[in-house]
Amino acid sequence: MRRRTAKKRHILPDPRFNDVVVTKFVNNMMQDGKKAVAYEIFYDAIDRVSERTGEDGLELWKKALHNVTPAVEVKSRRVGGATFQIPQPVRDSRRQSLAMKWMIGFARKRNEKTMGERLAGEVIAAAKEEGATYKKKEDTHRMAEANKAFSHFRF
Repeated sequence: MRRRTAKKRHILPDPRFNDVVVTKFVNNMMQDGKKAVAYEIFYDAIDRVSERTGEDGLELWKKALHNVTPAVEVKSRRVGGATFQIPQPVRDSRRQSLAMKWMIGFARKRNEKTMGERLAGEVIAAAKEEGATYKKKEDTHRMAEANKAFSHFRF
């Protein structure tokens, strides 16, 4: 076990929208420490979302992120030789983190040419409550609902 809890690091807001959540998203998306490239991709995706939908891209992205944020998840727990999937509520910071990681992961698996196009497509799909990221959230909730009988094993 840890001796002390880890200190929360304060993240600076992004330059264009002055939003900390955008910076967290970009930090998750960044590869090999190339933050400028990650910002470029994100801003390109937001601009594409605005073009395609005619709405504010940042607001649509926030709505999409909210739509794919899970409320419960299942964790494995061994009880008497058997492993049970136990549903548990998700902490707020982990909720946001999971939603971002799922959205980025499924955007990377899409078939569009550039990452900006892929991310824009995933944001638009998630805002409409469809697409792979939203399906992942629904599957997580469904699994938790199916294993609700084991919730008395919660740690």
